Amino acid sequence: MRRISFMEVALLMALMAGCGHPGKPAGEPAQPSPPMTGDTAILQSWPGDYPMDRLERLPADQREQGIGYISDRDIFASVWTAFKPGERVPDIDFVNHLVLFARNTQFYNRISIGKVMVKEGVAEVLAMETKSALPIEDTVAMSLVVIARYGIIGLRTGATVMPIK
Repeated sequence: MRRISFMEVALLMALMAGCGHPGKPAGEPAQPSPPMTGDTAILQSWPGDYPMDRLERLPADQREQGIGYISDRDIFASVWTAFKPGERVPDIDFVNHLVLFARNTQFYNRISIGKVMVKEGVAEVLAMETKSALPIEDTVAMSLVVIARYGIIGLRTGATVMPIK
């Protein structure tokens, strides 16, 4: 049987200590992620109706837009309680995930996010919706999806790119 020397144990301990990330809280990425390109998986999805008188619960800079994102647990909980009243708020890790939304802005049409494509870190939502001429009155149709945050630095909304904070 081979005997392990003190030097081998010390080297092994030094290697193990160097593999950690001291000073980083649990759940925080060790380093910034490089911008990604390709399709990103939709991890969870919820379509439904959203009350017009609760649009102020959406992020302040995104209330007029048809496409947006939520990156904050408190804002998501507020939006969720208006979107799915009486249902438990899903537990989402906002360090590693984002919630994207698509909603009606002109006519009431059922809407569903089918795909999220990313090019050089900019996500683009591909949503499908029915076509009607029904006016928006009390509710809009809205779809929420959860995606991984890794490598996403912006969200395309029409011709502009909104930075992800």
